[in-house]
Amino acid sequence: MKKIIIAIDGHSSTGKSTTAKRVAKALQYVYIDTGAMYRAVTFLALEQGFISLPHGGEEKQILNIDKDGLLSALKQSTIRFEHNPQLGVSEIYLNGQNIEKEIRGLSVASYVSEVAKIPEIRAYLVNLQREMGQQKGVVMDGRDIGTVVFPNAELKVFMTASEEIRAQRRFEELQQKGEAATYQEVLKNIQERDYQDTHRKESPLQKAPDAVEIDNSHTSLEEVVAQIVHLAEEKIKA
Repeated sequence: MKKIIIAIDGHSSTGKSTTAKRVAKALQYVYIDTGAMYRAVTFLALEQGFISLPHGGEEKQILNIDKDGLLSALKQSTIRFEHNPQLGVSEIYLNGQNIEKEIRGLSVASYVSEVAKIPEIRAYLVNLQREMGQQKGVVMDGRDIGTVVFPNAELKVFMTASEEIRAQRRFEELQQKGEAATYQEVLKNIQERDYQDTHRKESPLQKAPDAVEIDNSHTSLEEVVAQIVHLAEEKIKA
């Protein structure tokens, strides 16, 4: 049976990753979480001190990013996804360490957009993502999959939802994980990431002309997954 590439782009906290995982499972495709890859690089930057932060104060502002140092460390690092049979999902590993939990916190989320807009970092990861998708039969989600990474993907989806609903979903997710954060902090983080993602010079977040837009503000996960699987099956049969 013919295999295709499914590119799912959209704003932060629209459920892209969860949706992509379900779609990949339904089609028996490989799921690649590109957002987790940028989070992993941000985690690497924080862990190895390539991001200089101000001392004290409530605002999380970046003083400086050692781009050359970070890129050098990234090129010497390994990023891979490994299937967790107990959970039935793929988890990300950095240099052999499972960092799935570490990259989902607000600390990494606060800086990932700044790291993601570094041209050299994006170029390196885009090449890595293209290598991962060479055999097709993949579902990949992120910010620029349908516009930059795989502009010729057979199926492109652009997911969106209101800021308030996305913030509430993310806030509840962090609460369940025991993360200390208020709803207002999460909402502000989402607003800042939206602005940074859509205004950066390198591969800004935008809907591809041939992408199917899905607003899931008031649509269940099951309905969205079913819609995308149906669209994919039509492309496979074509």
